[in-house]
Amino acid sequence: MMNKKFAMLGATAILTLTITGQSFAAGVAFTDLANIPAKDKIISLQQKGYIQGVSSDRFDPKGTLTAAQGIQLLVNAFDLNIDLLRFIKEPHATDYFPKANDAAWYANTLIIAANNNIDLSKDLDPGAAWTKEEFTHHLILAMGTSSNLQMIKIKPMEFGDQGQLSTAFDGSVQLALVLGIAKLDQNNNFKPQEKITRAEAAELVYNALAYIEEHPAPAQGS
Repeated sequence: MMNKKFAMLGATAILTLTITGQSFAAGVAFTDLANIPAKDKIISLQQKGYIQGVSSDRFDPKGTLTAAQGIQLLVNAFDLNIDLLRFIKEPHATDYFPKANDAAWYANTLIIAANNNIDLSKDLDPGAAWTKEEFTHHLILAMGTSSNLQMIKIKPMEFGDQGQLSTAFDGSVQLALVLGIAKLDQNNNFKPQEKITRAEAAELVYNALAYIEEHPAPAQGS
């Protein structure tokens, strides 16, 4: 829920924010995707401007995904925004996340995410590595915010390391598996507590966008 001091006011001008900082030209091909299973999906996301590399030509697919990187990816891919919000004063990332840096490249992204109900903790550390279950949880919420994802009743899947799932993320992980957005490995495990790589996160986002395209939500009022 948005902090009361940032309540919407009809007489206030809309604050427009753009994501800056860690972004590189989408036209420059990544040179470090050889032998990466999700290579084609990563290239597709790059061409659409949804993902950036760690440099102009490197994606670092095996690198761990930080919270800031993950949030930027979700904001970009699902077109999260604050276009319709009106603020009493200019918001800062630290208003929502005290561990953030208002001068960092991710600051505007965090403000947008904080106002889009993807369940980010106030204790969020932008530089901390996200686990598979964490990213999957926030992905499913971003997906729902973006696409008006319909509530569906699912039959939970059983898998080898299901007991390692955190209670707070169980529902999101189960939904991602049932919808085919996330996959189990060859040993029937999800590895929820393992740090997610940048390539794995990109693949999940690609799969989520593909699901939305294949299953458009009914028009409101229909």
